[in-house]
Amino acid sequence: MKRVLGLAKKGRGRTSPNPMVGALLVKNDKVVGKGYHLRAGADHAEIVALKEAGEEARGATLYLNLEPCVHHGKTPPCTPAVIQAGVRRVVIGMEDPNPLVKGKGIEALRNSGINVEVGVLEKECRRLNEAFSKYIVEKRPFVILKAAATLDGKIATRMGESRWISGERSRRFVHRIRDQVDGVVVGIGTVLKDDPLLTVRLRKGRDPYRIVLDSRLRIPEEAKVLENSSSKVIIATTEMAPRERIESLEKRGVQILIFDSKEGRVDLNAFLTRLGEMGMMSLLVEGGSRVNGAFLDEGLIDKVLLFLSPKLIGDREAPGIFGGMGKKDLDEAIVLKEMEARRMGEDILIEGYLA
Repeated sequence: MKRVLGLAKKGRGRTSPNPMVGALLVKNDKVVGKGYHLRAGADHAEIVALKEAGEEARGATLYLNLEPCVHHGKTPPCTPAVIQAGVRRVVIGMEDPNPLVKGKGIEALRNSGINVEVGVLEKECRRLNEAFSKYIVEKRPFVILKAAATLDGKIATRMGESRWISGERSRRFVHRIRDQVDGVVVGIGTVLKDDPLLTVRLRKGRDPYRIVLDSRLRIPEEAKVLENSSSKVIIATTEMAPRERIESLEKRGVQILIFDSKEGRVDLNAFLTRLGEMGMMSLLVEGGSRVNGAFLDEGLIDKVLLFLSPKLIGDREAPGIFGGMGKKDLDEAIVLKEMEARRMGEDILIEGYLA
């Protein structure tokens, strides 16, 4: 199953809105077929492995990190193909959370006389497809909040200087995360202060949607994020945005999403629902203090990536990681679940999930 997970990870960032799946066919202690889901619309992992194995699939054991599908999507269902190939045993990491599949693939395999085992390395399998699991059930993207801060929790100086709080290795890691998600989100404050490109600077990297929260369309015409606007640029705004600015940006190829305002800002719940309707499965929020605080206050963060740098600013006017209303009482404080900490060059990366 560890080998299966390694195969599945080869599709990371390319399969959305489908899950990452790996498949391994073993017969007489020998691998006779293997595969992974390369991208949405391509053959599923099971089919790739079965094609490679050919007649050797008969009597073999099939290892999968996710239950095989039973419904028609862009490709035919995989479960009938597994049955027809004469596979003797199937070992599955986790049940598919998709209501169209959940348990049905396992049931069909067992009804055909195939020996099925479920739950091998289940935690690791669930972690791999955590974004898919949320998206397929809630129809909204999995939200990862990333922040780089000093040891005293500052994300910039009082003058707005933030390049670079984190080290080079941490920044390379963030580009790998950008390469894997469907969209990167910042607020207009970050655009006005830092003028980021929000692209992926990796060899063979894939740029995600570049998304700016800008309730009044204050974004400058020369902002770097608007360069190559045809390359998936979205601005989420409100009814307060001037019509002429909307038309001007749309002529440049920018996609404008208009939402009702909530306390003068874009309604984040409506924003996430719309992105889900567009098929976005995962988002990386790289906002400043206000945007981070807004997502936290609304309870919209699924996962946190916090890079702590061995620096101290010590200025009470320097912005912290989270603005917003926050919690008044300590017993209401949000506790990270499944928290892990590891060195990232000179920094420490803290990773955890919000309940």
